[in-house]
Amino acid sequence: MQDELVKKQPFSMPAEQSLLGSILVDPAALNEVADLITSDDFYLTEHKQIYLAMRELFLANREIDVVTLIDMLVTKGIYDKSGGEDYIRTLSEAVPDALNVKDYARIVKEKSVLRQLISASSEIAEAAYSEQEAVASILDHAENLIFNIAQGRDTKNFRHIKDVLVEVYNHLQELNTNREATQGTQTGFSGLDRVLAGMGKSDLVLVGARPGMGKTSFALNVATNVAKQTKKTVCFFSLEMSADQVVSRMLSSEALVDSYALRTGEFKPDDWEKLAHASSELAGCDILIDDTSNMTVTAMKAKLRRVKNLGLVVIDYLGLMQGDGHKDNRVQEVSEISRSLKIMAKELMVPVICCAQLSRGPEGRTDKKPMLSDLRDSGAIEQDADTVIFLYRDEYYKTDQDPNNQSASVAQVIIAKNRHGSVGTVNIGWNGQFTKFVTIDKELEAQ
Repeated sequence: MQDELVKKQPFSMPAEQSLLGSILVDPAALNEVADLITSDDFYLTEHKQIYLAMRELFLANREIDVVTLIDMLVTKGIYDKSGGEDYIRTLSEAVPDALNVKDYARIVKEKSVLRQLISASSEIAEAAYSEQEAVASILDHAENLIFNIAQGRDTKNFRHIKDVLVEVYNHLQELNTNREATQGTQTGFSGLDRVLAGMGKSDLVLVGARPGMGKTSFALNVATNVAKQTKKTVCFFSLEMSADQVVSRMLSSEALVDSYALRTGEFKPDDWEKLAHASSELAGCDILIDDTSNMTVTAMKAKLRRVKNLGLVVIDYLGLMQGDGHKDNRVQEVSEISRSLKIMAKELMVPVICCAQLSRGPEGRTDKKPMLSDLRDSGAIEQDADTVIFLYRDEYYKTDQDPNNQSASVAQVIIAKNRHGSVGTVNIGWNGQFTKFVTIDKELEAQ
């Protein structure tokens, strides 16, 4: 008897009945709980079907009451013509009003989370007992299961289209009333954002360029812009530079102090005031920097899952990342890394920007602008990325100029792939003296 009690699945019959009864008493209550629970949060199959029928009536803009609900359930074959009416009427009489509907939803959700934890624990235990996978893979899977439950995302079960439709419908309503609030994460460069419409949640954005074109500076500029605009946490993985070097670059860009001066200490009289102001602004941003070398995607995910209010992940750069397993072929290893990065972006539901170095292909062409075929090591990078951006500066290839020219110039941001929209080229300003990209006037951009 004791074992049966221990193994009994957690659920609350009164809470489930009261929740459904509240919606019958006051159909507007469905709006209050639509984003709190899904049909899968109900333990009893009959209650799941009733909630789905309520949602279908809601989507069809039909009244939700005892008569319409029974008619819908009979149409769906859940009840026959002679059955079910008494139970539906019992639900409608379970509560006098819908004032406590959120409390009932909270109880239903908590019981659902407990059941998900039990299921996840069983799955983790089974994987550990079997000893058929690498320990690192089992740990990553276990951590991912718990993370998804904590984030309110149960990835194990199918999601009924009615649940998804309500979310999409609510998103469309919000988009119609407040477009800016529902756009993707903005890069901070208006010309680029107009084409991309922002970086979407779960997007893998690849920034490719030849060495010296400014891909690290571009990534740092975007990271700073996002941290300032969204007030969310931005995580920057620097596999090439130390944290001190990363922050020095950020200071140079934000304070507009010569990056050479930051290395030599040869400051102008007003530089200290600029640096103090920029330091104060950057200190108010939630930017986390990890300069661990030979980082793997699994290690990244383990760290990122513990970050609260995550808004963006930036990785500099792909070529220095290591695969989780030993691969004799670097192409296969990079393919595995790029696929894992896309999966990571999807799991964390944030944009992931990854810098990548291009092959020497552009050097041998008359037109040296990069193309998708210039991505090094693997074509899988192109396939996995939602957006591929190339950086190009014409003066870099001019023999009569220093490739590391410190004067201001125009750089081209070439959007070579955009899964959510159009491709094209956007002109932005580049000031190598401050390692900073800036939005330029529309007139100059058109030229």
